[in-house]
Amino acid sequence: MNSIAFLGVGTMGGGMAARLVGAGFTVTVWNRHPFRAQTLAERGARVAASPREAATGADLIISMVADDAASRAVWLGPDGAIAGAQRDAILVESSTLSPEWILELDKLARARGCAFLDAPVTGSRTHAAAGELLFLVGGSAATIERARPALEAMSRGIVHVGPTGSGARLKLINNFLCGVQAAALAEAVALIERLGLDYAKAFPVLADGAPGSPLVKAVGARMAAHEYAVNFALALMHKDLTYAMAEGARVGVPLRTAETARALFAEAINARLGDADFSAVVEPLRGPTS
Repeated sequence: MNSIAFLGVGTMGGGMAARLVGAGFTVTVWNRHPFRAQTLAERGARVAASPREAATGADLIISMVADDAASRAVWLGPDGAIAGAQRDAILVESSTLSPEWILELDKLARARGCAFLDAPVTGSRTHAAAGELLFLVGGSAATIERARPALEAMSRGIVHVGPTGSGARLKLINNFLCGVQAAALAEAVALIERLGLDYAKAFPVLADGAPGSPLVKAVGARMAAHEYAVNFALALMHKDLTYAMAEGARVGVPLRTAETARALFAEAINARLGDADFSAVVEPLRGPTS
């Protein structure tokens, strides 16, 4: 697994690809907006003009894009990565996607003579840059072992969740909980401010008490500072809640709290905050004096 193609070098993919370059792999990158690949090119990565070009000759092909539509565009068609994939290459989809599309992609990979892993990650932009992501992997144990050196270069751990689709499902459950927690925190922050409480005194009670979690601490600090540089985009959280709700409905588990949270994220998108960090979900709830 010396030759790696990395498709999508944005907020998360850029840090992941940089870890691979730093670990000594031969890396070819592609991004829809080529300027985002410039820093990687300066560090030694080759920049391809299409996903197919990037995938040609690669032992391992990794995708990290926004949603199902972007993933389809990367993998399929005459300029897609599958068209350039060599037999026995490993295709790795690390984006947060619907399990339905993941299972379809697995079939397409096998029809090409390739192995496939669905391997979404937990963590944010800073974790990607530091190699501290956690891979949630669906697929065969043998394929994971073949891909392990590259996955380890980007992560703090690899969890083999089960067969193909398992990684995607667990990632949606993870992000569903994160989205609901962030939405509840946004309402709590808005209530603190509207009631005139001292945030500097009130918030530590929440963060250091029973409601506290790493997410509450980090997101609450961003909300307090009105600092929304993207660690995880707000529009992507809305998308992940949508996918999670669809998967819940498929098995008869309606995610009612996800529906409420998604409505708050939709309000923020309507307020033109979709490209901000997901902690900006608090802004439409704030009072005029916040």
